[in-house]
Amino acid sequence: MKARIFRIAIASVVGLVIAAGIAWWQVRNAEQMTTGGTAAIGGPFQLVDHTGRTVTEADFRGRHMLIYFGYTYCPDVCPTELAAMSAALDRMGAAAERVQPLFISVDPQRDTVAHLSDYVGLFHPRMVGLTGTPEQVRDVARAYRVYYARSPGSAPDDEHYLMDHSSFIYLMDADGRFVQVFPAGASPETIAEQITARIQG
Repeated sequence: MKARIFRIAIASVVGLVIAAGIAWWQVRNAEQMTTGGTAAIGGPFQLVDHTGRTVTEADFRGRHMLIYFGYTYCPDVCPTELAAMSAALDRMGAAAERVQPLFISVDPQRDTVAHLSDYVGLFHPRMVGLTGTPEQVRDVARAYRVYYARSPGSAPDDEHYLMDHSSFIYLMDADGRFVQVFPAGASPETIAEQITARIQG
């Protein structure tokens, strides 16, 4: 019994350390991205959309990209942020046509094309879901400085595992260059107002 309690305690400490590391990483990167730091955000990618079509960042040129990295099995944060993105676009009216919402999966093992197709339709009719091979997902996550990892404590054969990941909404301009980041919890009103100002400015 004591050994079991000890193992649970150790697992809890490890989990807290990892959570603290993620929080520190997010704060550090958010500061760089919102204060004009030297962090390079974005770049070329090749993924597969929710219709099965291979796409690259060049397919979205001419429109601002509003990007969120997450996964479809996410129980709370991802649906909340995607709903905020969708509500922001609805508030923008006709100006939203100049913005392409993208949801990039960090869980390619479970987020198949078919699964993404069912999922993105729950949020916005123009939202595009993107997935790919583990290597493709790794590369695009690195380009956008996104942290993600399978949650500690999940058994290798557990099909209901959770993913730890950073939770930013990225705004890229019509040429694919980084504009700004919205932290988790940003309101649809704030997102809509700041994107509209960028587009009209």
